[in-house]
Amino acid sequence: MDVILDVCDRHLLTPYVYSTSWQEDDILRQFISLFFITVIGGTLVYIIPATFSYFFIFDHKLKEHPLFLKNQVRREIIYTLNSVPLMAFITTFLFVLEVRGYSKLHSNFTNNALGYAGVAFSVVTFLLFTDMCIYWIHRWLHHKLIYKYIHKFHHMWKVPTPFASHAFHPIDGFLQSCPYHMYAFLFPLNKFVYLAMFVFVNFWTVSIHDGDYRVPPPLEPLVNGSAHHTDHHLFYNYNYGQFFTLWDRIGGSFRTPSAFEGKGPMVEVNRVLRERHDNGKSGKKQTIVEKTTCNGHGYNLRTR
Repeated sequence: MDVILDVCDRHLLTPYVYSTSWQEDDILRQFISLFFITVIGGTLVYIIPATFSYFFIFDHKLKEHPLFLKNQVRREIIYTLNSVPLMAFITTFLFVLEVRGYSKLHSNFTNNALGYAGVAFSVVTFLLFTDMCIYWIHRWLHHKLIYKYIHKFHHMWKVPTPFASHAFHPIDGFLQSCPYHMYAFLFPLNKFVYLAMFVFVNFWTVSIHDGDYRVPPPLEPLVNGSAHHTDHHLFYNYNYGQFFTLWDRIGGSFRTPSAFEGKGPMVEVNRVLRERHDNGKSGKKQTIVEKTTCNGHGYNLRTR
C-alpha cells in the first residue's frame, strides 16, 4: 500500500490537499490518506469487476429463482457501499503498520535465494495460507453464537449476483480479509506482488458469486468456484473455502456442487419459467405459493 500512498503523495496530496509543512511520514496524515485510498480503491475493485460480471457473465435467468429477492441487485449494492467505509477504517490500521515498516513486505523482486522463482513460490504460498485461514474464519462465522450477529447478512442473498460478492457486515468483511494482512506480517513478500494479490482476491470474490458454474473438468475436484459457493449460500454448512476445496475435504464440509449433478439453481429457474409459459398458454391466472426447506431453514417464497 505504500506504493500507492507514495504516488498519491507525490502527485496529488502534498501539492493540492495537505500543507507542505505536514510531513508525509506523519502517522495521522498517513492514516487519513490510507483511509480515503482504501475507500476509493475498495469501491472501485468492487464496482468495476462486479458490473462487468453482472452484464457479461452472470446468467440473468437466475433472477427468476424463487429465492431471488425483490430489488436484490440494488440492495446488494447499497449494502456493500454502506459497509465499505467501516471496513476501510478498520483495515487502515493494518495498512498504517505495513507502511511504517512493521510487515515483511519488500520492494526487491530478487530479495530471496530463489530469485524470480521465489516470487512465484510466494504467490502459491499466499493462496494456500490465506485459503486455509479463511476456511476456519468462515466456518467460525457460521457458529450459532456468531452467525446471526455478523455473517447472516451475507446469506440474505440465497442466489447471489456478482454485486453480493462484497455485501458483508463490516466486521465480517474485515475478518475474512485478515489472512491477506497476516501473510505480509509473517512471511517475506514483494510489495508489488502483495498489491496485485489484493486486486486478484477481489476479482476472485466477484467470480465465485457470478452464477457461471463452469469449471475446467481437470480442476473441478480442486477449485472452489461459483457452483461451490452458490451451494454454500443455499445450504449454509458446506463449501466454506475461498480458492480451493482442500480444507472443505479435510474438515468434512465439502459438498459436490448441485450444478455439477444437474440439480443446480437453474433447475428451479427452468421449472418456474415452464410453469409461467404453460399458464400463459392456457390463458389462466394461477397463484403459486411455494415453500422450501434448505438445510433446516424454511423460507416462505413470493406469490406468483
